Amino acid sequence: MSDSKNESSLKKIVTESSLSSKVEKFNKKVNEEKSKQSENPFSSSYVSKSPRQLKPEEYGRPKAGSLTELRGKKANVHIYKEMLELCYIIYENGIPDEIDSELRVISFGQLFNIYVHISNKVVGLLLRARKYNLLHFEGEVLFQRFHDHVPIYLMHPMSEIKDVLTVKQDEVGLDK
Repeated sequence: MSDSKNESSLKKIVTESSLSSKVEKFNKKVNEEKSKQSENPFSSSYVSKSPRQLKPEEYGRPKAGSLTELRGKKANVHIYKEMLELCYIIYENGIPDEIDSELRVISFGQLFNIYVHISNKVVGLLLRARKYNLLHFEGEVLFQRFHDHVPIYLMHPMSEIKDVLTVKQDEVGLDK
């Protein structure tokens, strides 16, 4: 009889401890959620705080480790890949430059007709690639039909462009 009494008391202790740990875990989650909601300006439990003091390198950047930061990194890697693809298309379809046969030149009209089947972001990618000094063209922005004659020059051999964009992708720090 005493054996069964000991067993039941042990079961009761085990049951109570597992229940108490579940309650403790639940309460912890509730407190975490309350804390998050107190920082959310769209929540009814929002507690206004003084603005956070940002370092200059943090200003205009998402919180480290946030989903916003991850999405931004993925977008950067995607843009670098698209710029590389654009440069390959210019290299494959352009004519060799008179001074350096490793460099290529193509008219905007020809590039637009080729690349528009791949992506509708031709002009944006051209501007971004020019920002990184991968290619050059005259003018601020190019318009279809109006600037069809404008030449677009690759500024570096394709191997260098690939190396530059690979380094840029690695700098983003996103595990591929």
